[in-house]
Amino acid sequence: MPSQTVASRVRIQHADFDVAAEVAALRAGDGRVGAVCSFIGTVRDRNNAPTLPAAQGALPPEGADAPWGGPAANRERGQIIALELEHYPGMTERAIEAMIDEAQRRFDILEARVVHRVGVLQPQDQIVLVAVASMNRGESFQACEFIMDYLKTQAPFWKKETTPEGAHWVDARESDDAALARWGLDLRNT
Repeated sequence: MPSQTVASRVRIQHADFDVAAEVAALRAGDGRVGAVCSFIGTVRDRNNAPTLPAAQGALPPEGADAPWGGPAANRERGQIIALELEHYPGMTERAIEAMIDEAQRRFDILEARVVHRVGVLQPQDQIVLVAVASMNRGESFQACEFIMDYLKTQAPFWKKETTPEGAHWVDARESDDAALARWGLDLRNT
């Protein structure tokens, strides 16, 4: 259940979200909005073979990165049965509100919205929406990416993956810290 109304900047909820409704609410009645940029994160389905043409028949060597999350990634990370997300109610919303405030200080944006799901999710389920409204697309793109990078490393969420081998908590990744560092923030989680 949503913890706040659709008009709020931050919502943590179990239910799925409607991207069109969220963007419409973000833009509602503000004629200054010239651009809306959004990011929708989903539970990666590492259970299926790759579908991208570049990945067809292109299996990296054992231990190599598989950028498309295909069979080589499955060897390293295992198939996903479910992803469970937990958070601290109240604290998580406040942390994300602070992220949006920082984005508004750094970029010329009109408004932003973050909807993040918690609970047990399945492959291909939506996890997160970050949407940013601005007068110009450049500021909107940058702020959206900034919020997502900040969210990925600093928001108090915990992820547990369930695979055929069992369940395990997901560790922070150095690549996420590096993404945040490019904004001049050195807030390491790894």
